[in-house]
Amino acid sequence: MLIHFSASRFIIVAGALLVSTTLFSSGDLAGQQLNFTVTINSERARTQDREIFDNMKTAFEQFLNGRSWTDDEFRPEERIKGNLLITINDMPQVGVFVATVQIQTVRPVYGSNYESLMFNFADRNWIFEYQESQPMEFNRYSYLNNVTSLLAFYAYIALGLDYDSFAPRGGNPYFEIASNIVANAQQSPRPGWNQSQSDRRNRYWLSNDLFTSQVMVPVRDAYYLYHRRGMDMLVSNPKEAFKNILEAIKKVAEANQVQPNSILTISFMDAKSDEISKVLKSAPLEIRQEAVEVLLRVDPNNARRYNDILKG
Repeated sequence: MLIHFSASRFIIVAGALLVSTTLFSSGDLAGQQLNFTVTINSERARTQDREIFDNMKTAFEQFLNGRSWTDDEFRPEERIKGNLLITINDMPQVGVFVATVQIQTVRPVYGSNYESLMFNFADRNWIFEYQESQPMEFNRYSYLNNVTSLLAFYAYIALGLDYDSFAPRGGNPYFEIASNIVANAQQSPRPGWNQSQSDRRNRYWLSNDLFTSQVMVPVRDAYYLYHRRGMDMLVSNPKEAFKNILEAIKKVAEANQVQPNSILTISFMDAKSDEISKVLKSAPLEIRQEAVEVLLRVDPNNARRYNDILKG
């Protein structure tokens, strides 16, 4: 097993844990940090030109996977794996697309061949212009277009959450850049970047919860406790791991009590509810009982799943 220590992030590779048939599809340059697969569902698009979506998929993947997002060098097997599912809902005019985006990232668990779902988020309001073979230009200091701004935003969110999971609040530099992307995009007429009270599940509020809001800091701390001090320790020290997973859930509940149904709390539970229900079935009874009590307060919609934890 290899443990690689970069400047501010612990990157753990257990055997061939991260190796998959698609891992090296975007090249093996050490400067790249992401390994995303882009899928485009264009069934609703009113156009006969289907090639544009093949071109779009290739361009988006190259943008995400082909550039360096941080000065830290990642080996190919250390890159952050993710999926970007883009559903084209409408094409009101040539070159303009109305879409929803589902973003998912995973993180390897030390000492196993298991990958934990880190981020599972639906961006429901993305309107963008795209012409075949258009240059994918991005400047982190200014807004250029709604395509690369959104892709770069989620690239930095993925990096920030990954770093948070390996070191307490290790994602700060990346969440700051994501916040700057949001600020630069305020000039855009496109939705998703603004402080909308009617849409609290957009890019503005996600960035706000991760970088600006002090109320949400416990959720960020939960990412570290849950992954580095919990999931990574399940094999070597399960007793301590279960305690830390419970503590992570309590931190999410702490933030939720102050600010119910925040976008970050919902995002955390969307990614973790199924995993928590399975992992905690092996925990001591007192841990299970306390965890279920907290989980039912934070995420009552999954009550049946959490009550099953008590069965062991």
